[in-house]
Amino acid sequence: MELPLDHFRLIGVSPSATSEEILRAFQLRLDKTPSEGFTNEVLTKRSELLRLTADLLTDPDSRREYENLLQNGVAALDLSSNKEVAGLILLWESGSPKEAFKIARKALQPPQTPALGSSREADLTLLAALSSRDAAIQEQKQRLYSNAADFLKEGIQLLQRMGKLGELRKNLEEDLISLLPFRILDLLSRDLNEHESHKKGLSMLENLIIKRGGLEGKNKSEYNDYLNQQEFESFFKQIKPFLTVQEQIDLFIELQKRGSNEAGFLAFLSLTAFGFAKRKPEKLFEARKILKKLNLTGLDSMPLIGCLDLLLADIDQSLARFLSSSDDNLREWLNHYSGEKLEAICIFCKNWLENDVLVGYRDINLIEVDLDSWFQDREIQEFIEQLEKKSNRTLLKSRLQNQTDFKAQESQRDLILKPKIDSIPSEEGKLPLPGGLRQDQEYKEVIDEKSQRQEIIKNKSIEFYKYAIEKIAELKFIFGEALENNKIFNKSPYLTYLFAFLILFAFGLGVGFLRNSFKKPLQEKEITNNSLLIKDNKKKLFNEGLNQNDKKAPENSQISLSEKINKNSFLVEELTTASPSLEQIKYLINTWLFNKSTFLAGKSEINISKIVQNDLIDRLNMERQLDIQKDIYKNIKTNIENIVLISQTSSRIAVSVDLKYTEKILRKNGELINETTFTPFLKVKYILGFSDNSWKLVDYISGV
Repeated sequence: MELPLDHFRLIGVSPSATSEEILRAFQLRLDKTPSEGFTNEVLTKRSELLRLTADLLTDPDSRREYENLLQNGVAALDLSSNKEVAGLILLWESGSPKEAFKIARKALQPPQTPALGSSREADLTLLAALSSRDAAIQEQKQRLYSNAADFLKEGIQLLQRMGKLGELRKNLEEDLISLLPFRILDLLSRDLNEHESHKKGLSMLENLIIKRGGLEGKNKSEYNDYLNQQEFESFFKQIKPFLTVQEQIDLFIELQKRGSNEAGFLAFLSLTAFGFAKRKPEKLFEARKILKKLNLTGLDSMPLIGCLDLLLADIDQSLARFLSSSDDNLREWLNHYSGEKLEAICIFCKNWLENDVLVGYRDINLIEVDLDSWFQDREIQEFIEQLEKKSNRTLLKSRLQNQTDFKAQESQRDLILKPKIDSIPSEEGKLPLPGGLRQDQEYKEVIDEKSQRQEIIKNKSIEFYKYAIEKIAELKFIFGEALENNKIFNKSPYLTYLFAFLILFAFGLGVGFLRNSFKKPLQEKEITNNSLLIKDNKKKLFNEGLNQNDKKAPENSQISLSEKINKNSFLVEELTTASPSLEQIKYLINTWLFNKSTFLAGKSEINISKIVQNDLIDRLNMERQLDIQKDIYKNIKTNIENIVLISQTSSRIAVSVDLKYTEKILRKNGELINETTFTPFLKVKYILGFSDNSWKLVDYISGV
């Protein structure tokens, strides 16, 4: 047998050692005999090999001749069969357990299998067990945990086959169990191109967690003695960054199905991370559904759900979630925030995403969260628009079903102006499923001209019906107000019935008129979220509506829109037109912006209740009071660059505005504290509601 060992390593000295150093090392090796249970026969052979080596290296001529052989590449020792096991023991002792194990294992297999029950068999088996364990330790020191496990498994298998050394085999098995977390770490930390290793590591991780009884470690398992809960949490924290976000979603959802609440919460975070980082808003709904079903002690889920509402542009609902939080400190911070509450929610959401959500994934590396880019993403906008359209359809259906009298319509209008309670879409409201056309595609594509005409007529009929219903609602609202406020009709029910009959008769004539002139107003109604811009040809329509309103005011108050804008002064005038033009809406918003800026600059009091809902005025007053406490004021400059109609009904209007916005915060002495400018513009969604016979600004949402 040739051993990969030279005489210097065998005795444990360097090639430059002197004779005295060689003799000293020889004596130490003789005195330090292995005590693991080798036979006296093999230990005697070991001593003989050590003595032969010492004699060779201390004789000048023999050493010179041997060194010449080493220089010529002859390093292995050729041992006789009766000294092979002794040589393997010395190889193991010299710090080469891997080589010793491989040779010993080979010597125990056919055709070299020693006689059953012989001392050679016993010594080789013991040496294989000891060297496999030391080889595993050596690999662990180099962080090659998978290799270490392979040595232990081979050693265990060998001892099982030999049927010997049961106690030592148990030790190897315990070593293998305790090595499992490190093996998983080794396999998962490798390059993702090593698919098989990564897949194996994932499987081992899942099995480990399941045997422990979930992430909480509910079960008593073989791993508990080697990995307590604290150690497991530390290990899992180290493992998590080597998993992709999809791998974590799959793992945590599977563990949640098995009863792990902690896994359910991590699944919620992973789905949120996936949805935000990969621009998949539908994943946010899955995350929200999981969080709502969780029952974790001490978890305040309201602000977390509020963050998801914010990312889905449901600002009212998001604010309601935050204000429903059980965290007193959070609510106090929000209520006393110096700026807009929307800004505070955005700050909270941004910090939450950066610190708690988008960390610990192999394929996500977002250093800073940019909410602006999220809302500007085209796919996100399209998804949110689909949700809004679905919500509008639902509200329209409710209005049609409840238009039995004026009070029912008024109640429905109030419902529209309230924050949405839940914007999670139904199964039918989700994005279209992939898969393409069905097999009968040709049949569907071949539609004759007659069918096309029928479809067009059907669509136009539906559009006319919707348009007529909306006009009916407006007429009903106007006449309903008149009936309720007129004392004459209240005193005489017969006059009421007569007036109602006249209304119905007028309506019959009106429907005929609407049918003949439907095409023109329908073209004005057929608008999309991105198609209706401010154009010069709208000024005529606006001026007609404005002049109509101005007839109610004294003659000296009639000022054209262009004059008002040029003077940078906006009169607070009620907007009573049932269907206001885009220019009239723009004027109302400009009036709000002008009065808001002068009030926050400390130049005037606020008196805009005719065009703004009281909630917004209260928020503005609170902001000014906080500024006064801080001895500061704000200099705000705004200019509407573009305005687009999003949706319009008889009781609710939503527009999107591109706003040039500059805000300076100054001390009383004029010292500039901070300046904020939105480039190229700030996108704001304004919502108007019809109340007390006029349109009022109900809310606005910045950044959407």
